[in-house]
Amino acid sequence: MNLNEQEENIQLEFDDNTELPLLFGEHNIHLIRVENILKVVLNNRGNKLIISGPKEKVNEAYKVINDLYAQVKTGQEIVSADVDGAIRMVSLNSKNKDIGDVNSASVKTKKRQIRPRSLHQATYLNSINDNDLVFGLGPAGTGKTYLAVAKGVEALITGRVDRIVLSRPAVEAGEQLGFLPGDMREKVDPYLRPLYDALFDMLPENQVVKKLESREIEIAPLAFMRGRTLSDAFVILDEAQNTTPVQMKMFLTRLGENASMVITGDLSQVDLPPGMRSGLLDAVETIGNVKGVSIIKFSELDVVRHSLVSRIIKAYEKNISRN
Repeated sequence: MNLNEQEENIQLEFDDNTELPLLFGEHNIHLIRVENILKVVLNNRGNKLIISGPKEKVNEAYKVINDLYAQVKTGQEIVSADVDGAIRMVSLNSKNKDIGDVNSASVKTKKRQIRPRSLHQATYLNSINDNDLVFGLGPAGTGKTYLAVAKGVEALITGRVDRIVLSRPAVEAGEQLGFLPGDMREKVDPYLRPLYDALFDMLPENQVVKKLESREIEIAPLAFMRGRTLSDAFVILDEAQNTTPVQMKMFLTRLGENASMVITGDLSQVDLPPGMRSGLLDAVETIGNVKGVSIIKFSELDVVRHSLVSRIIKAYEKNISRN
């Protein structure tokens, strides 16, 4: 029997029993998830938790529970994706993979502290810290947009920038909004809703409304960016796969002094007319090696939504490779 196969018991003692229902989840669902994934046994006795199983997995479970408990103590609700993320990050650390300083990659906003849940999420957050222009490429559910908005909110509330500018191509690359009912805001809002949702998850509602009114936070379709210089700003372009090369070049050249830009998109979900080249693909191939530009590529392994989403994405990728 080698060292990693040795059985071990570790006892964890918590200083606040009132936090344990949040940590353990309804009907201990979070503990059961840790048990099933790490193949350990967790026994709760009062304010103590006994972890039993193979030594390596017991140590991982100990770190996972401690990480989750730290989140609970900040007032953050724990969901299954948090449990999966904590397990993923602890497992990566135990395998000595270079994921940088995960704590430094965490993002603090008014409503929550957001931690990376995968290797590429940690790399992505650290890249945003270190580069003026970052591309986040990959499938839905990997946190590309959510984490970018979180970094923007953090930069705004700490005073590093004066405003956040969030943009998307509306409807399609041609920006054909005229056929939709309502005024311009009513036409555009449905396409920008994911950006609003992320903001409300990170800031109190009254603050989001106030900052939108004062234009500290600006949400606008890509067509509105032409002719502007965006200085002292955190700028995000979402769904960038649906830009044309001309639009992308226009947007990239908006970058002004003391500004950061994050561009996100999924090159497998291009909605441009047949034969039209994606501006996102064009930009990655054209400026990918330029100093100050970072490109982070996510995969189905980074999906932090329902576990089925990852399997769906993987199935589609296999089907594409067969064709």
